[in-house]
Amino acid sequence: MLNRMNVIVLLVLLSFFSCEEKQSKDGKVKISGTIENAREGAVVLSQFTDSRPIVLDTLELDNKGEFNYEVDVNSPTFYELNFYGEKLVRLALFKDDVSLSYDFSNPESLVIEGSKDTQEMLKIEKLMEAYQTKVNQLNEAYYKAMGENDTETIKQIQIDAMALESNQSTEVKNVINSMGDSFASLAAIGLLNPKNEFQFMDSLVAKLDEKYPDTKTIIQLKQQLDDMRSLSMGQIAPEIELPNPAGETVKLSDLRGKYVMIDFWAAWCKPCREENPNVVKLYDEYKDKGFEIYGVSLDRTKEAWVEAIAEDGLTWTQVSDLQYFNSAAAELYQISAIPATYLIDPDGKIIGKDLRGPSLRAKLEEIFD
Repeated sequence: MLNRMNVIVLLVLLSFFSCEEKQSKDGKVKISGTIENAREGAVVLSQFTDSRPIVLDTLELDNKGEFNYEVDVNSPTFYELNFYGEKLVRLALFKDDVSLSYDFSNPESLVIEGSKDTQEMLKIEKLMEAYQTKVNQLNEAYYKAMGENDTETIKQIQIDAMALESNQSTEVKNVINSMGDSFASLAAIGLLNPKNEFQFMDSLVAKLDEKYPDTKTIIQLKQQLDDMRSLSMGQIAPEIELPNPAGETVKLSDLRGKYVMIDFWAAWCKPCREENPNVVKLYDEYKDKGFEIYGVSLDRTKEAWVEAIAEDGLTWTQVSDLQYFNSAAAELYQISAIPATYLIDPDGKIIGKDLRGPSLRAKLEEIFD
């Protein structure tokens, strides 16, 4: 939740374009505001550069609590207003002046005028706040259940978390679609999982690139998406070639002709180990129907890896170069956290990502039953 009870206003501007608003001239954008019932203080103007706020200037409030400033905005950029380090509001500016008013005695009093993109930004902020509240509630319940070793509650929370992510993705995409080609939609991208929403994100960035060419933020996003393109749905899964516990090299492509789940895990990964009984059950149920698993361990020692395989009863293909997250396979598949999975079809095409628990069962039932 946003806390607006501070006194320095950090203004981080994300520049946007809106042809329907009053346009500034010569790349100048006017930022003005009135802050009521605030202690004496200053407005600190900062700009996001590579996702970090860089202070541009300090703006003193006059005796009426007002401030005025002009900033050079030559391309879409994000800004933000904070009091004493706490965000008041983010702004999306390119050619449109913006003004705001806020009364510290009323947390719901924020009013933005001008810059429709900034107003679109407020929709995203509310969505992010609501989502974060739900995430915090799930986290609190999860750690409580972990402390009590309540496995049934833990499983239910994991199901609820997956449902929350799915519902959130739908809401975010609906909001983005309602914005048209507003640059503000870039602020919502961080709420989407690129593994599952690659095509949507790729299409959005391409559309924005047409309207806002040579914009640094979009250029960076295009590069990130290009790096992920080989791992998007429908693409052939990149080849993996690693040794099994016996030292024999096993290729992912050796399993071509079956539905294969690439399972990134490790002996030290508690969530991985907790998920293994479910995976064992599903493997036993579907292995004779054409389902196979290619387990890639991110362990550091062979002893721990082999011991975990035996303890958890993992009878499918297992490989590892024992290089932790520096594993060639982990880098190839851009793995930054585990458990992580990719499901590929008999032709080697990616058809699912991060499936586990109920979502994995549902997918296998869809394929085989």
